[in-house]
Amino acid sequence: MSEPFSVRVSVRGYETDVQGHLNQSVYLNYAEHARWSLLQAAGISQAGLVAMGVGPVALETTIRFRRELLAGDEVDVTCAFAWDGGKTFRVEQTIRKTDGTVAAELTGVGGLLDLKERRLVANPQDHFRKLATDPGLFGL
Repeated sequence: MSEPFSVRVSVRGYETDVQGHLNQSVYLNYAEHARWSLLQAAGISQAGLVAMGVGPVALETTIRFRRELLAGDEVDVTCAFAWDGGKTFRVEQTIRKTDGTVAAELTGVGGLLDLKERRLVANPQDHFRKLATDPGLFGL
């Protein structure tokens, strides 16, 4: 597994629910933001993926909520890829307050979809390695 990449996010008031804490669906947005930020930092763009004829897909996501987040909280959202071989990979993510408190843990299973065939490609890490200017961010 790669060392976790991290991006900071501020919880905005409009993302909270009637109880005043971060709405559950927004955790997924934060995780998605961190994943795309990692791709960008590694030199992979959406245009580059499309040019190669592939696109990332989420196959499964599990969220464990640990502590509430409130408007104004600052969090670091980590992202680390684990390559198990085959057509899929795991993405481990943590949403942590700046004081170190873990607010949520996310585990996802993803793959790369061949945009023409509409099937997962074999060995998605090979595509990431080819596209990335810094494949080390993926542990490759």
